Amino acid sequence: MLRQTFIIIGSLVLASGQAWAAEAGKVIFASGQAQVAGKAGAEGTPVQEGELLSTGADGFLYVKTADNGLFILRPNTQARIVAYRIDRKQPANTQVKLELISGVARSKSGDAVKQARQNFRFNTPVAAIGVRGTDFTVYTDQNTSRVAVLTGGVVVSGFAGGCRPEGGGPCEGMASRELFAAQRGQLIEVTRGATAPQVMQSNSTAPDQVSPPRADEPLAKKSGDGATPSLDARKGDSLEKLAAQHPLPLPSATAPVSPTVPATPEPLPVDTSSPVVEVRPPVVVPDTPAPERAIQWGRWVALAGSQATIDRASLDSSSLMLKRNYVLARTAGADYVLPERGAASFKLQGGEALIQSEDQTMAASFAQMRNGALNVDFGKRTFATSFDLELGAESFNMVAEGEVARDGRFGNVQYARPQSNNMSVDGVLSNADGGGAAYLFQRRLDDQRIANGVTVWGK
Repeated sequence: MLRQTFIIIGSLVLASGQAWAAEAGKVIFASGQAQVAGKAGAEGTPVQEGELLSTGADGFLYVKTADNGLFILRPNTQARIVAYRIDRKQPANTQVKLELISGVARSKSGDAVKQARQNFRFNTPVAAIGVRGTDFTVYTDQNTSRVAVLTGGVVVSGFAGGCRPEGGGPCEGMASRELFAAQRGQLIEVTRGATAPQVMQSNSTAPDQVSPPRADEPLAKKSGDGATPSLDARKGDSLEKLAAQHPLPLPSATAPVSPTVPATPEPLPVDTSSPVVEVRPPVVVPDTPAPERAIQWGRWVALAGSQATIDRASLDSSSLMLKRNYVLARTAGADYVLPERGAASFKLQGGEALIQSEDQTMAASFAQMRNGALNVDFGKRTFATSFDLELGAESFNMVAEGEVARDGRFGNVQYARPQSNNMSVDGVLSNADGGGAAYLFQRRLDDQRIANGVTVWGK
């Protein structure tokens, strides 16, 4: 009976499609005092979930994670890979959790994390860090954490309210702060007991200043055309030169030598010690992360004495949205993954609106949009939006609410709840340029006129 129970349990694990890896990763380089689970770390040492990783005053430890990511510990650091559970059949179910207890560490997202950013968590004693497909460094002690971003972006929150150390995924909400690589020279600082993290200028307390990287640690650099940063290893001399050999001894000046008997030269001292050789760590060339999908929009027809502003045929047809005169799409890039918790508020930053008759017999007129609000609840996967549409002395309050999909698309059924929906909406969220949104809208204003346009939102 016991044997049958084991067989049943094993079958269920296999059927789930989850690869609960025996190893979270492997050491690809160790230098100085570096330990894995209390034993000396060396190239090839497996790293299991939950094992303590530590380095001494001269120690460095590079761990390649199970999905080809990187977890690097610099000197005087303690950390753990708490969980690294990859679901290959359903990548969005992958669960990853790292913990930095003290010191300075660097994390670069692997392939599985890029597909399950909503399930990635990097904890310190005072902060929870989530990613957008990211390479970042962290310094922490028991009271303060500082985060700097090399590529991509992070969302950081202190442990308060619903954000707890035992949780998973990013903590997002009013008390969280985001930082992206484009914000050069800045970092996020979290202090114990503070109401929210602070974005500030980088200084001598930044992670790379507290504990600089080795000369051969992969660096993030931008190509000359300003494209998305990619990782490359710094080229240069070997890690350590061979130990210097002892110089030859000077000849003795105290013992005269007989002119008829050649002097027997003293044998040179033999250095029997082995030269100190440190092996260069492998050059890690991770895949260049795909850019975030940016939003494209415009009016594809000429109206109200104005030419079309966008060529509809030039847009990605797979993401195309169309409402009457306006079109909306996203560029190619990394798939947007909706966070599993938290909320975001967006401000109206632009767009365009037209009022015209349904049969287009009346001249179209451009209208103004003011007092905009767009709120997204990631946990409930809902949105609510409103703005005032103004044409001369006329003003129409436009409102809508509806659902948000996992890929960032959102929309509504216009007349499902008339009191909170008087226009139809189709839109998308994006992580490009620090995060934003856009949506197409349409509404019948009266028996003759229709309002149609696009709104653009940012943080």
